[in-house]
Amino acid sequence: MNPTLTDTGLYRLMTWLSPAFPVGAYAYSHGIEKAVETGQVSDEASLLEWVGGIIEFGAGKVDATLFAHAWRGEDVAEFARAFRGTAELALETQQQGEAFAKSVQGVEIAPACYPVAVARAAAIAEVPLAEALVAYLQAFASNLVSAGVRLIPLGQLAGQRVLDRLRETVLTAAVAAQTRPLVDIGGAAIAVDLTSIQHETQYTRMFRS
Repeated sequence: MNPTLTDTGLYRLMTWLSPAFPVGAYAYSHGIEKAVETGQVSDEASLLEWVGGIIEFGAGKVDATLFAHAWRGEDVAEFARAFRGTAELALETQQQGEAFAKSVQGVEIAPACYPVAVARAAAIAEVPLAEALVAYLQAFASNLVSAGVRLIPLGQLAGQRVLDRLRETVLTAAVAAQTRPLVDIGGAAIAVDLTSIQHETQYTRMFRS
C-alpha cells in the first residue's frame, strides 16, 4: 500500500496531532522539568540540543520506528509497551495512546502506546507513512519545546526558533525510521532517562513526566 495524501487525509492528520486533540500531551514534559531544575536545560540553545537529542537518539527514534512497523500492519503493540526506560515515560505513552484511541473519529483502533495507535489510525485512513511520520515527530517536538518554554521560561519567539531549527532533525528522523528494522530500535538518550527517573520524586512538579 502506497497511498497518496488526500485533502481528507491531511485534515485528519492535522486534527489528530493538533494540540487541541484530547490526548493530554501538554501534561507531559518527558523529563524536561527535572532537566530545567538541575540546569541541564536553561536557555534556547540547551533546549534545542535536548529536544534534538530526544528526536535523534531517544524516544523520537524509538517511536518513529514503532510507528513505521505498526503502520505496515506488524503487531508491535506488546513490544512497544515494554520499550520505555522509566515508569513515567511508559505511563506517558500508554495514557496518550489510550486517550487517542478513545477520541479518534472515523476509524476503529484498539488502545495501544501512542505511536502505535496513531500509526494504526493513519494506515486505516490511508494517510501515507512518510507524511504521517513527519507530522507525528513534529507534534512530539512541538510539545517538548512548549514544555521547555513554560519551564525555563522562554518567550514564544524563542520557542518558534527552536522548532524551526529542529526541522532537519525531524525530517531526517522520519526518513530513517521508514527503513529501520526493529532490531535497530534502541535509543541512547541516557540523560533523558535519568531526568525522568529523578522526576518521579521531584518535590515540586507541574508535569506528569
